[in-house]
Amino acid sequence: MNNSTTKVNNPMKVITGPNTRWSYANVWEPKSINGGTPKFSVSLIIPKSDTKTVAKIKAAIEAAYHEGESKLKGNGKTVPPLAALKTPLRDGDAERPDDEAYANSYFINANATTAPGIVDVDRNPILTRSEVYSGVYGRASISFYAFNSNGNKGIACGLNNLQKVRDGDPLGGKASAESDFATDDDEDFLA
Repeated sequence: MNNSTTKVNNPMKVITGPNTRWSYANVWEPKSINGGTPKFSVSLIIPKSDTKTVAKIKAAIEAAYHEGESKLKGNGKTVPPLAALKTPLRDGDAERPDDEAYANSYFINANATTAPGIVDVDRNPILTRSEVYSGVYGRASISFYAFNSNGNKGIACGLNNLQKVRDGDPLGGKASAESDFATDDDEDFLA
């Protein structure tokens, strides 16, 4: 059966390209920030060279803006222009100039109150937590939506699911147990 006819295309949903790198990957346990609702989150680093993903994200932000106009308008008379709102697509070169991982990239912080599904290249669920860390590469299924709460208005990014494509150098400076003990200097123990 051909599924493409039944698939509803949601203009606010994006699947990022396989060269998206996951940073601050907090995808196993929800974390509360400043006492807020605990959330699962990941910072998605998207190379500027992945123009296809960047274009899809910009279009999805635009779609979320139009879909959420009444919410964004709130009690005001007009809908604030998109340019005046907080949007989730950020420029790594401008905002994280000292962080090499963000060079020549955009980044998006995606979060969710429910755990994302996490699968491997063959779409099998990843159950080993150590396989998913800050620095891996993979696709992310994300959705954009308008918000207007406590005077903050803008477009936010929700995290749906993740697909790990390949390993990368761990970000955040924490060495893995494997690499910590990967030396040949066993003599040190005997000295």
